[in-house]
Amino acid sequence: MALDKKQLEEMYLRMCRIRYFEEAVIEIHSSGELIGPAHPYIGEEAVAVGACAALRDHDRIAGNHRSHGHPIAKGGDVKKAMAEILGKTGGFCKGKGGSMHLADFSIGILGESGIVASSVPIATGAALASKLSKKDFVSLVFFGDGASNQGACHESMNMAALWDLPVIFMCENNGYAITTSYKNSVSVDHVSDRASAYGMPGVLVDGQDAIAVWEATNEAVLRARAGQGPTLIEAMTYRYEDHSLGLDRIRKAEYRTQGEIEEAMKRDPLSIHRTAMTSHGFTTAEECDQIEAKVKLEIEEAVEFARKSPFPEPDDLFDDMWATPV
Repeated sequence: MALDKKQLEEMYLRMCRIRYFEEAVIEIHSSGELIGPAHPYIGEEAVAVGACAALRDHDRIAGNHRSHGHPIAKGGDVKKAMAEILGKTGGFCKGKGGSMHLADFSIGILGESGIVASSVPIATGAALASKLSKKDFVSLVFFGDGASNQGACHESMNMAALWDLPVIFMCENNGYAITTSYKNSVSVDHVSDRASAYGMPGVLVDGQDAIAVWEATNEAVLRARAGQGPTLIEAMTYRYEDHSLGLDRIRKAEYRTQGEIEEAMKRDPLSIHRTAMTSHGFTTAEECDQIEAKVKLEIEEAVEFARKSPFPEPDDLFDDMWATPV
């Protein structure tokens, strides 16, 4: 295992940070304090954390509508994230972006988008910028199994492979595009099988194992930085909650059974990582408990910060809309 104790503990901290953050968002949404959609990342924490652990601060990431886990995994401020979700001025985008638009260019977070597959060409464009400017940053984009069928996704992969761009395509295959099983919408056994059509490596990885995701991503990063082009990684994962808060389709068992969910939850990414650390002697159960307690306090402080932060004023509506000068 190439990762050391400090790295493994930081990965666990960030997975806990995502888990407790999302639990707080669910609670806030249930109380009616959060207006609008939110798409919980619970169950998929190992994908974002494992991938981002292989990146440097100046490397770029772009995400999708299930957008809280990606920036938190990259090191984004949870206070700013929570404030943005609540539409407050203390947020990443001063409360004007909301749940699906968390960006922080200072650590390479280009932002997310609710338009399916739309972040794929953005990340590909960032990789092109890296190559043209002769810089060594790589770009990584998270997208779902549903997005893998969009034209923008295929066009980006084709161009990236053609020009050997330093971009990593991270498909988070959680089994469903809202309620449609990927088995009913993808013509091959795995999304990663499509990589051969573009002449790039296709890697299938256990998305519940953060270390496995790190290993696959790290290899792809080394290839990209060496000028050897893109990689398509498919991380098989599972979302525990519904597609978005308020749909209530899980309770009605409209597209998957409670038994299926319970079976998937037996392979919880936090438990898998915690067991890996303790069983190999990197850390103790007590140290893991301390990490969890620290993160819970962080999230409580983030919620308090967001609630105390003011809403933007109507007169500020057009601020930050354009570059100055235009």
